[in-house]
Formats: sequence, C-alpha cells, structure tokens
Amino acid sequence: MNNLHYGIIGNCQSAALVSKGGSIDWCCLPKFDSPSVFARILDEKEGGYFGFEVDESYNITQKYLPDTAILVTRFSNGLDSFEVHDFMPRYYKAQNKYHKPPEVLRLIRLTSGKPSFKIKYDPRLEYGIGKTTTYIKHDFIVSINDEEVYDTLFLYTDFNYDAVVKGTEIHLDRDYFLWFSYNEKLVKPDVKEVQLEYERTKVYWLNWMERTSEFEYYNDIISRSAITLKLLSYDKTGAVLAAATTSLPETIGEVRNWDYRFCWIRDASMVIKVMNQLGHKNISKRYLNFIIDLIPDKDEKLQIMYGIDREKRLTEYTLDHLSGYQNSKPVRIGNAAYKQRQNDIYGILMDVIYQLLLNFRSDVDHREELWTITKGIVWVVNRHWTEPDKGIWEFRNEDKHFTFSKVLCWTAVDKALKVAGLLNKTSKIARWQLLEENIREDIMENAWNEEVQAFTQAYGSEDLDASVLLMESYGFIDAKHPKYISTVKAIERELCYEGLLYRYKNKDDFGLPSSSFTICTFWFINSLYKIGEEERAKKMFEELLSYSNHLGLFSEDIDFKSKRLLGNFPQAYSHLALIETAINFSSGVKKEKLKSVIR
Repeated sequence: MNNLHYGIIGNCQSAALVSKGGSIDWCCLPKFDSPSVFARILDEKEGGYFGFEVDESYNITQKYLPDTAILVTRFSNGLDSFEVHDFMPRYYKAQNKYHKPPEVLRLIRLTSGKPSFKIKYDPRLEYGIGKTTTYIKHDFIVSINDEEVYDTLFLYTDFNYDAVVKGTEIHLDRDYFLWFSYNEKLVKPDVKEVQLEYERTKVYWLNWMERTSEFEYYNDIISRSAITLKLLSYDKTGAVLAAATTSLPETIGEVRNWDYRFCWIRDASMVIKVMNQLGHKNISKRYLNFIIDLIPDKDEKLQIMYGIDREKRLTEYTLDHLSGYQNSKPVRIGNAAYKQRQNDIYGILMDVIYQLLLNFRSDVDHREELWTITKGIVWVVNRHWTEPDKGIWEFRNEDKHFTFSKVLCWTAVDKALKVAGLLNKTSKIARWQLLEENIREDIMENAWNEEVQAFTQAYGSEDLDASVLLMESYGFIDAKHPKYISTVKAIERELCYEGLLYRYKNKDDFGLPSSSFTICTFWFINSLYKIGEEERAKKMFEELLSYSNHLGLFSEDIDFKSKRLLGNFPQAYSHLALIETAINFSSGVKKEKLKSVIR
C-alpha cells in the first residue's frame, strides 16, 4: 500500500521529502513556498527526483537518527551495504543567528563490502515548467531553467560527474557525498566539510531535544512529532506552516487538493500552544512577533492565513502540466481560502497570548503590544460575533452560525479577561464579562439540539461536527457536564466509522468526504478520555498510531477502509493533536531529566 512512505528533513528555511527508497521526491528552494526543484510526488514523469537505483538483492530500510532530523536510509544485500544520511544543515552560529542555507547534504557511508548502485539525478526546476538542462562544469554540476523563468541548482560531489549525470554504475569504496544548493558555493566543498556539517547539525538537534520536556508515556512519539512541528516552522518571520506540501489529495482521484505551505492563524496558534507545553519558548516568541507585525492598526481584522513572509494575497492558480499525486488533479499553488472570514481565529490567538503570558510572565517582550492586540481582538469580537462565517472547515459556499466559531468567540473574551488579570488591567473587566456571558447564553440556547441531544455543527442544524468536541478543551463546558457527555456519544454514533472520525457528514460544496480528517480522531480520543472512558480511549489511540507511516509521521487524512495516509504531509494539525493526546495520557506530568551539556 502506498502510505506516503516519506521522511521529512529540513532546517526551518525549507524542507524535503525523502522516500522509503531514498529518493528525494519533493523539495522547494530556497524557501518552503518556492517553486519545486524535485516534485515527483506530484508527477512521476515531469516532477523530477534524486535517488539511488540498486538491484533486487538489496533490502532497503529507513529510520531517523534518534532525537534528530537526520534521516538514514540503509541499503544492504547481506555482504555489501551502505547508508545515505540526509539532512539540511542547521546549527547555532552567534548572536541568536542560525546557519540554515537552502541546500541538502547526502552523506553516503560505506558500511560493508563493496556495494554498487546508480545515482538518478533529475532536477526539474520551477515546478517542471519549461526545460531544465544539466551541465558538467569544472567544480560542480549545474542545472538551468531559462525559458520562462531563470533558475539554477548546483550539485557538488566527489563522485565522478559523468557517472552522476548519466546514471552509470558506481562501486562504493569509501564515504562520499552529494550536496545540492540553491546558491553557487564560493569554495568547493569536500567530504570532510560535509562530515563537519553533519556533526554540527546532529548536535543542534540533540541539544534541541535535550530542552524538550519528557513525559511518562509515549515519549518517543511525542519527540518525533515535536521535531516534525519544529521542521514546519519558518525562522525568518516566525510563521508556522500547515504542511510541507501542496495538492496531496484528501481522496485519490478527486479535487480536494490544496496548497498548505502557508501560515493559518488557527493551525499555527495550536502548534505554538503545544510547543509551550514542551518548553520551547523561542518558537512561541517568534510566532508572536509574526502576529504583531501583521497587525499594525488597532482595528485591522486578521485574515485566516498569510504567506510565510507575511504576504496577504495568496492568489490560487493551477499547474495543469502536472498530473497530480496518483493522477489527482488539479495541482494548486496559492490558496483562495485567504479571503474567507472565520471568526474562530480570534479565540485561538487569544488562547496563545494567554498561555505565553501565563507561562513566561516575566520573559515576554511586547507586553504592551499584546495588551493592545487583546483589546483590539475583543473589539472585533464584540462587533462581529453575531455574524455567520465559513467555519473551521472553510466551506466555500454559504456562511453559517457555526458552533465552533461561536465558542471560540467566547474563548477570545474569556482569555482576554484572564490576560487583563495577569496584567492588572481592570477597567474593562465588567464590560467584557457581560459580553462573555451574552455569548455563552447564545451558544447554550441556539447550539444545543434537544432532538439530537447534542451541540450541533451550526445553529438550527441537526448535523454533527467533530470540532464541537473542543468546547471542553477551551474551557467552555466541563467534561462531566451531561450535555457534553451526550454530545460525545452522539458524535460517536454519527461520525465514527471504521475506528476513525468524519469531520462532518453533511454534504459540502465538494460532496461527502470519503476520508477521515486525522486530527478529529485525536479530538475524539481526548474527549473519551476526559469523560472517563480511559481504557477505550487508550486502545483507540494505540490503533490510530498504527496507521502512521513507517517513521511515525501523519498526513492530514486517513482513508476509512484501507487506512492509507492521504492529504498534505506531514500535517502540523495531526502532530500537535497527537502530542496533546499523549500528554493527556501522562496526565500532563513531565519527567525530571538529568541536565547535560552536549559538546
């Protein structure tokens, strides 16, 4: 089964996906949202890739170097074996600066015998638009696309250049390297420099993980998910991506294919909340700076999403020359959803601001700006909470009074009141308390459906929605409240299928979803745990973990029947929910760690 058997490598500047067989099938340079240089994941023939070809006697296995983002692919036929260590350099330099160039290093290590293989190097720049031509120069191999747009890619190696470009057989007799870069190097690298970059990058990740909180249960999967979320963060601005890819379909052969290489306020804020729990405040501070820089005016409304360099226009278009993942067209670049109104983002953002001030009270810059943003958010909520919106799932047809959006409007005011308390600002508390109570009463009256015995997707609706499970997580209702327990049970009856959850079952503008949105099953497991069904929740959690790929990574969706991974990959939403669930099973209690210095 094709289960998105890929690993992700990256350096918080860009990322690449490496297949289980050691082929780089997706990489965009110099940034996450740049045009691809390899995109075979979106078109077997036209996308381009960078891999290794061995005969059928070789067995191929893959794993991450523990507590790092270095991916190791091992090729062995018993007597002859070698490993490919893939990574993008990242390490601390000085004055809070990091070395994170737009390049990928592949260290090929001889482990036994004299293995043979062919290198398949086939870059297709600019998403494969126009022709990419590869030339052998004195110090490097260069690939050029200069038809419609000028772009170049430089490959450095100590292999024979002809053997690399022509794909002829190579017999490995020592360690070698392959190093491709968006920029031409000023000094030709050698294998010693690659090994130094490797060790520096390895130490960076080991140190990063040493600062990550440990928990009693499921700590290994928490660690891998934490590294994955870190790889989806963009250092330059503090943005956090929803996923590293575009147009991996929610269902094979259908049109639910979106570009997720952007920063959704909702997704990113949820990631930041989890990172706070794991003890990483720098990523949280960078994200706050990202938000602060986006809101120069006190009355400016937030978009639901932005480009990673704070772009506000994310015009959507299609790449019709690409066949799409397993012929699932269209391949989209950009995302028209940026125009939508989703009222829930204010509550999610306020929750993050509150968590930061609570956890790092004496160590948060921009406290005055945060208070200004807090007041502005309440002002926006007060003016707009009674209006319909597109909802968390970005329905592209009519607006509705979605329950989740209303609950998060309540959350915005609730957390603003708590922030006011932390900052000793009392003048607005009475007015904000009245607004908070008005929203609560409205939700309790209009979101509850007596006939269904549940809080439903929208006011006046009989349809159920997994997002309503988060009413408890945001403090709107207690887990033991009869109406919440009844809602969990109703959602299980209506939306649970083959051990996974629908987001919703009412047909939207693209028809009934045929795959499960991964985060929803995690939400349901959390809800089961909190209403007291702990053993059933743990059993369901273990089953869900078994649906990850070979490296423990999750995409956006899971097919109900086959359990194959679908949708963009790896998905921040899925991994943050995995971490939250695993932490709940440890009752949120962190393990004491012995502090050590890694040199």
